[in-house]
Amino acid sequence: MLRKLLRSAKRTELGWRYGSNLRPTLRFLFDGRKPAGRDAEILKDLNMHGVAVVPFESLDTEVNFSDLERAVNNLVEGEMPAILDIKESARTDHSIGRKTFNLEMFGSEVTFDPNSIFSRLALSKSFLTIADCYFRMQTRLRYYNVWYTSASTSAARESQLWHFDREDRLILKIFVYLSDVDHGAGPFTYAPGTHKKGRFSSMSPAFFDEDGVRRTTDEQMSNSYPQENWRVCTGKKGTVILADTRGFHKGGEARTSDRLMFICMFTSPASESRKLLRYPDDVTFSDLERGQRAALGYE
Repeated sequence: MLRKLLRSAKRTELGWRYGSNLRPTLRFLFDGRKPAGRDAEILKDLNMHGVAVVPFESLDTEVNFSDLERAVNNLVEGEMPAILDIKESARTDHSIGRKTFNLEMFGSEVTFDPNSIFSRLALSKSFLTIADCYFRMQTRLRYYNVWYTSASTSAARESQLWHFDREDRLILKIFVYLSDVDHGAGPFTYAPGTHKKGRFSSMSPAFFDEDGVRRTTDEQMSNSYPQENWRVCTGKKGTVILADTRGFHKGGEARTSDRLMFICMFTSPASESRKLLRYPDDVTFSDLERGQRAALGYE
């Protein structure tokens, strides 16, 4: 009974913040980042709606988008056999649990490289500032990758259906489109206000069980949340989406064209997220700033 009460307490705002995450909360209060300009506008949208969409060039990322494009083009060229495999599996393999329509181009666990343009993007000033200020604590970078999503004609499944992530009370994912994403390329789609800070946080649409995971169809969602209020995040390459995926969302339902994008994820240090970043024994963090080291759990 005591164990059950402690678990319940950890799920509350007070227990999560001042119990499980007391130290990162206090460190932010005394040494926290302050958002300004576009970062402050993004933070306002995130707090109110759970989602914000901005152009890449408006952010302080310390990464030039043309350099990012070159790195991604080289990555695509080197991973072409795997891309061809995922295009085939998206067409023929409709099994549940493997996301056979989506390729994580660095694998499911990423080996952290402090000199990589992708790690530098994930640890960029705007991303860290927005993450810490949204959580109001020093956050932890849990994951970054490049996703190649192949078009398919099978019925919507897995993350193509409405759901919310469960690893933490707040979860910030950042998506950078590396190809143009129209309605046929599986745009990220969000139900504004369904995050923990939102006015619809208690919304509970009908769902079905898909291999142990709750999924909601478009029809089920529209019965609880009008379709005209969904945020369908189409955009040209260079579009950046920041979203608290504790709110209801879906994506990757590509039908007419493939989708290519960068993704990174921030949680609280006490998150139940499984370890998705690996650090080699010889990796050093001496060239990283204090806030970047904190985001990796090394400060």
